[in-house]
Amino acid sequence: MSSDEETMPDDDGLPYLGEYDGERNELEERHGFGRAKLPSGDTYEGYYENGKRHGEGVYRFKNGARYMGNYIEGKKNGDGVLLYPDGSKYDGFWINDLRSGYGTYTYPNGDTYQGEWSQGNRHGQGVYTYKETGSSYDGRWFQGKMQEEGHIIHSNHRYVGNFEENMPRGPGKYVFDSGCEQTGKYVWKEEENVGEYEEDDAEIVITPMWQGQEVCAISEEQE
Repeated sequence: MSSDEETMPDDDGLPYLGEYDGERNELEERHGFGRAKLPSGDTYEGYYENGKRHGEGVYRFKNGARYMGNYIEGKKNGDGVLLYPDGSKYDGFWINDLRSGYGTYTYPNGDTYQGEWSQGNRHGQGVYTYKETGSSYDGRWFQGKMQEEGHIIHSNHRYVGNFEENMPRGPGKYVFDSGCEQTGKYVWKEEENVGEYEEDDAEIVITPMWQGQEVCAISEEQE
């Protein structure tokens, strides 16, 4: 074990790495278990390999965030939990410092997403639950947005259909707990929202409009 406080570079031109107390290899690189305080004020306690964070460790950010999990060559990889300063939390898989694979994110307002991730975005199959209403979306996601087949589930009914850019579009149906359903489709109504000033570009606002057929009882074959 060695303990030192690394100073600013002079003749050797090496970067300042902060304070370190821990094991090293024959090249004097951080290797094995150690504790470090980075120049940014962040701290790390855990394992190193050839100078990089590698293995299990706890990284505490100066802003109050904290990561507890696995590293590979200095980046978050594998299972890990990240607590954010705003109270949100991610518990799941990481690839190269990004949420990727399967994981659960709890948002500051209490909403949760449990499902697949890619490159830091909700991507694949997943369930987003709204804490305030108890409603949830269970379906496909593409780069953070509801896309393709999905269900919006409410306390006494649900909507089943296709989604595009977080909004329902195309054929679908409402299924009610009372034993009835209504088939139909969502069409998009586009309107131009003119800016306050002449030089402002007009914004296209899309509103999904439901065109439903007559409500009927659910047949036994569908149940």
